[in-house]
Amino acid sequence: MDKPLNDLDWNQVRALLATVEAGSLSAAARRLGLTQPTLGRQVAALERDLGVTLFERVGRSLVLTQAGQELIEPLRAMGSAADRIALVASRQSQDIDGLVRITASDVYAHFILPEVVARLRQMAPGIVIEVVASNEVEDLIRRKADIAIRHVPPREAELIARRCPDTTARLYAAPDYLDTLGTPFNSAALSRADFIGFSDSTAIMLAELRRHGLTLSERNFPLLSNSGLVAWGWVAQGLGIGVMMAPVAQATPGIVDAWPGFDGIPIPTWLATHRELRTSRRIRLVFDVLAEHLTALERPKAP
Repeated sequence: MDKPLNDLDWNQVRALLATVEAGSLSAAARRLGLTQPTLGRQVAALERDLGVTLFERVGRSLVLTQAGQELIEPLRAMGSAADRIALVASRQSQDIDGLVRITASDVYAHFILPEVVARLRQMAPGIVIEVVASNEVEDLIRRKADIAIRHVPPREAELIARRCPDTTARLYAAPDYLDTLGTPFNSAALSRADFIGFSDSTAIMLAELRRHGLTLSERNFPLLSNSGLVAWGWVAQGLGIGVMMAPVAQATPGIVDAWPGFDGIPIPTWLATHRELRTSRRIRLVFDVLAEHLTALERPKAP
């Protein structure tokens, strides 16, 4: 054999198997939707690659040689394996049951996803939902999740994404904490407040709030956490003012808008998945339900 088995051209093997089953090149060509010369060239190419003569012509018929007879069963086994692979792939892509992993920030996982999960349980009880609460963009690339909810667009070519409507981040606090700032409550009072920051993005938050007219410094951020859920919990417990997306604040009892005159900060939302996963019926279902829910999230009311 001139070519290793794993380098064999499957189209050539398929041409041989069709010719054996059909009994002639013309019948095999019709079965495969090819021209007879094309199919003949594929069979001849397979003979060259294997280094053997597979057919000999007897009258108007093709008869397998001894070498062809010895090779046909292993090649049929290859064909059966290919058929089984195609069948399993088709069943997997169309089966509505099975595991779907969603990655989202811990805040979104806690406040936004429960309603989506409940709806999916009603629509498709056979789907198992696993939520990976993480802020790492790489989760999707490393296949730790099938679908990602992120606030930055994916840049990897193997991913596809849908831009959902922006939400808005505003300033929120517990009423008891706002009472400690005294009156009149204005931007000057906010400049004396304690803010809850995120460990890896406090500088960005500080710059954005300054851009909106607040006179703040790093001293205004005495409490930091790498967990959005922890930071938001501190806000709810009256430890300071926090920046949070409006849908999360609307789902949190006991939280009020700390600066009604603030226009808010637009926050983009992206829903991403791998290209090949979009061919899976259950991945498509979860992706579409998530997109619909993120699109319908209540927008903050104008002050």
